[in-house]
Amino acid sequence: MRVSRAQAEANRETVINVASRLFRQHGFDGIGLKDLMKGAGLTQGGFYKQFQSKDDLAAQASRRALESATRRWSAAAAKHPDPLMAVVDFYLSSDHRGEIADGCPLVALGADAARQSDEVKKPFEDGIKAHLQVLREMLPAGARPEQEAMALLSLMVGAVTLSRVVADKNLSDGFLDAARAHVSEMVSSSKD
Repeated sequence: MRVSRAQAEANRETVINVASRLFRQHGFDGIGLKDLMKGAGLTQGGFYKQFQSKDDLAAQASRRALESATRRWSAAAAKHPDPLMAVVDFYLSSDHRGEIADGCPLVALGADAARQSDEVKKPFEDGIKAHLQVLREMLPAGARPEQEAMALLSLMVGAVTLSRVVADKNLSDGFLDAARAHVSEMVSSSKD
């Protein structure tokens, strides 16, 4: 049965959205095409009509996940008088730590992406640059925006990654709390 162009595009968007979550949950190599397509409610047969390869899908799903993460930062910042600390509090929270399939793709897939093709790495580089831009815009006047944004992003991604790795809840919470305190201190000293 032939699918309309509109339905084919809707199916493609569904596959990208589902893959975005499933890749974050299982890793790029932790889930096959059959299960990705099944997760989207489609058969594997239609995959190559929509995507050139699994790398093509991984790149598009990663771009979607990173764009979503940047939007979540903007939404958190918009609701608070101190946008930077709003983003930090959201990002370094136990809720975010638990959002493996919907959380930050840099945490969920960063190490995995480093072993992928340039096609898959490119959306990560673009997403990192977008995250850095958001952070630079929120840093207090007088800060060294480029350097501090890089340090801040590194600290936050590292803290959430480590908090997910350990089973000891106190240690896990400790990574988030220590990073949040350090950022708060860093921001306070930049304002002085």
